[in-house]
Amino acid sequence: FSFQLPEYASVEKDTTAGKRAENNCWLTIKFPSFNGSINLTYKEITNKENFAKLLEDAHKLSYNHTKKANYIDEYNIENSKGSNGMVYDVGGEAASNYQFYMTDEKHHFLRGSLYFYNEPNVDSMKPIIDFVRKDLDYMLNTFEWK
Repeated sequence: FSFQLPEYASVEKDTTAGKRAENNCWLTIKFPSFNGSINLTYKEITNKENFAKLLEDAHKLSYNHTKKANYIDEYNIENSKGSNGMVYDVGGEAASNYQFYMTDEKHHFLRGSLYFYNEPNVDSMKPIIDFVRKDLDYMLNTFEWK
């Protein structure tokens, strides 16, 4: 897969992925100036049941933040490159305020979670989260499967 990355970000391969046989592609998008990152996990879709489980897991993992979240807004995303998915916009003092998945619904599934490595504080983090969220929405609109 490919996508346009913000200039202030870099991508690194997660070296712990090789120790877990079920995950053959883990990447981290790092935002050093904001002390944050997005953890990306790719999974191959093998059948309809597997796809349903990937969707269920993405939903459950996003909703694990309901204890600290003020709200979770979901919105579908579909781009002109043949990719679609869901964004979970998590409000409040949750550990991850932006989560998503992208898929072609046949072969590929990618899940991502945005984290900042500081104390969750909605008042002080809101401007940064809003800034990064716009770039992430753009990134997903440029996302395509290879």
